[in-house]
Amino acid sequence: MPFVKVSYMEGEYDKESLASISQTIMKALMKEFHVPKKDYFQVFSSHNQGEFYYDPNYLLRHERDQGLLYIQITCGSGRTQEQKRSLYKEIANRLYNQLHIPKENVFIMLVETGLENWSFGEGLAQMIK
Repeated sequence: MPFVKVSYMEGEYDKESLASISQTIMKALMKEFHVPKKDYFQVFSSHNQGEFYYDPNYLLRHERDQGLLYIQITCGSGRTQEQKRSLYKEIANRLYNQLHIPKENVFIMLVETGLENWSFGEGLAQMIK
């Protein structure tokens, strides 16, 4: 049940690249978090330079650049630290191998929330019984 929000600097990625980024993130979620294929909810937002800030090398060995992707994944709680680390690595590796996005440009935030905080439509809380 992840909901993925990706923010990027305007003009850095074209439509085809964004579609590939989306699929790449979803495949990593399926592999590492065992997310069902149809549990696919993502939104992408571009920002102009005056709305997009970052330090080029905070906690890194190499600098990130304007191709930075902020990837926020909101999901249910319960994954282990190892699963989370595996997901981060899988997303960064896939984006690098498939789209040549430097791993320094893959900034991931995982936000966990309880099942009662989700409604997938119809005014129902489908995840709680």
